[in-house]
Amino acid sequence: MFLHNYVLVVAVVVVVVLVVVVVVVVVVIVVVVVTIVVVLTVVVVAVVLIVVVEVVVIIVVIVVVVVVVVAVVVVVVVVVVVVVVVVVVVVVVVVVVVVERQHSK
Repeated sequence: MFLHNYVLVVAVVVVVVLVVVVVVVVVVIVVVVVTIVVVLTVVVVAVVLIVVVEVVVIIVVIVVVVVVVVAVVVVVVVVVVVVVVVVVVVVVVVVVVVVERQHSK
C-alpha cells in the first residue's frame, strides 16, 4: 500500500510541475510577443512623429510606452511567481496529507 501512495504522490508532483512549466512558457511567449509589438509600435510612432511634430512629443511618447511595457512585464512576473507559489503550496499539502494518511494506518 505504501508503494501505491508513493507512486500517487510522485505522479501528482510530476503533473503539477508540468503544468507550472507550461504556464511559465506561455507567459514568457506572451511577454515576448507583447514586447515585440510594443517596440515595433514605438518605432512606427517615432518615425511618424519625427516627420510630423517636435522632438519633445517624441520623447514623451517613448517614455510613456517604456513605462507601460515595464509595468506589464512586472505584472506578468508577479502573476507567474504567485502561480508557482500556489502550485508549490498545493503540492506540499498533497504530499503532507498522503504521508499523514500513511502514518495513521
